[in-house]
Amino acid sequence: MSRKRLRWTRSAFLLVAAAISATSAGAQRASAHPDSAHRAVFKELIELNTSPDGGQVSAASRAVARRLKAVGYAAADVQVVGPNAQCLNLVATLRGKDRNAKPVLLMAHLDVVNARRADWVHDPFVLREGEGFFYGRGSLDNKAGASVIVANMVQWKRERFVPVSDVIMVLTCDEETSATNGIQWLLKNVPRLKTAAYALNTDAGGVTVTEAGRHIFELQAAEKTYVSFELTASNPGGHSSVPRPDNAIYALAAALGRVAAHRFPVQYNEVTRTSYARGADFETGQLADDMRAAGRGETSGPAIERLLASPYQGAGLHTTCVATMLRGGHAENALPQSATATVNCRMMPGTDAEQVRQTLIGAAADTSIVVKLIYPPTPSGASPLLPEVMRVVETLSAETWAGSVVVPGMSNGATDGLYLRNVGVPVLGVAAIAMLPADERAHGLDEKVPVKSLYQSRVFWDKMVKNLMSPPAKPVS
Repeated sequence: MSRKRLRWTRSAFLLVAAAISATSAGAQRASAHPDSAHRAVFKELIELNTSPDGGQVSAASRAVARRLKAVGYAAADVQVVGPNAQCLNLVATLRGKDRNAKPVLLMAHLDVVNARRADWVHDPFVLREGEGFFYGRGSLDNKAGASVIVANMVQWKRERFVPVSDVIMVLTCDEETSATNGIQWLLKNVPRLKTAAYALNTDAGGVTVTEAGRHIFELQAAEKTYVSFELTASNPGGHSSVPRPDNAIYALAAALGRVAAHRFPVQYNEVTRTSYARGADFETGQLADDMRAAGRGETSGPAIERLLASPYQGAGLHTTCVATMLRGGHAENALPQSATATVNCRMMPGTDAEQVRQTLIGAAADTSIVVKLIYPPTPSGASPLLPEVMRVVETLSAETWAGSVVVPGMSNGATDGLYLRNVGVPVLGVAAIAMLPADERAHGLDEKVPVKSLYQSRVFWDKMVKNLMSPPAKPVS
């Protein structure tokens, strides 16, 4: 054998060895434990400050896009789009066998509400794990859901899973504010979204763990309507050394006290009555009896009073309005010339915003208070309970949490889903994250999500989508 030939053989050997090593390393990365891969996605999203103050929501969309392209998604199937560079959304498609079939949408949002470092025990934009929880702004609302879909989209590509029709992941940039540059812009500029058979939303529906340790799978099929008003008191003001009786701040404060004491009447729809009736079977004692009363459609009496006294149980019974912001005065040594409060309302489906405004005027009981609509509502009807989705969800819920029951429900808060419902796309909220109500801190201090529940949710969504989007088994001949 010539020396040249020997050198070539050694070179070839080294190349082959390097290729084997790279393949092995790649295989190890690809076969990394799903929880670890999921955690990496979740950590990256939490540590991007996608609040309005942080301004990194577009960076989050780009980060997800890089992950998808790295596992083989074509550039054309990973769209980072929006009306401006500050609010870019992500629309990514896992291609299915039948390109002409209606796609199915998987929804989450990447933006979060603001969080002040001084208010939190730990930095809200650094993922922390402890006591069985992940802590961080957006850990529950809604980076948990976004990470579940992203981790599965990555895994499905690695597994070469091909659904029967296209599966489209939609991650929006401004759900927590106006939704103008997010889902509303997408529906105008990515028309295929409006052709979807249905959408599954991670931002609604969860698994409530009762005090008795049982599990209620809440499947969101409707949601309250978001609307905001400003209440303003004003007068000429003057020097603070000469107080006058018609102080704008006092007038507004008194009016807000009367608004706080007002209670909107109890009202039901099919979804809410079903929710109380089915949920009662998973409670005990007085609470169970009270929920059965709501399930029967009772609108008054001791049972309804007890439910209304509970923020969690009572919010689903009626329209609610609450003061959320205040501003007033212009100098510490001057009488205030004006004082304004923002009052945010969550209206029951079918409620008219002008009717609510008139109710606030009556409750304020002060003709000097001006009540103005500042955030017009986008009404949204309930989605049909699609039998094919219900079957899969009920089966998987029972497998995941023994003895659980699926209860259709109405969200007290609003989501991007309402805009899809308004263009004819059914939306079902199936977050599938199990929590005690006492641990719910969305939008609050030290927001958290149970570690086990987050990973369970990813597994649930993996099985749910595969069950819904796999071709039916061929009959044995």
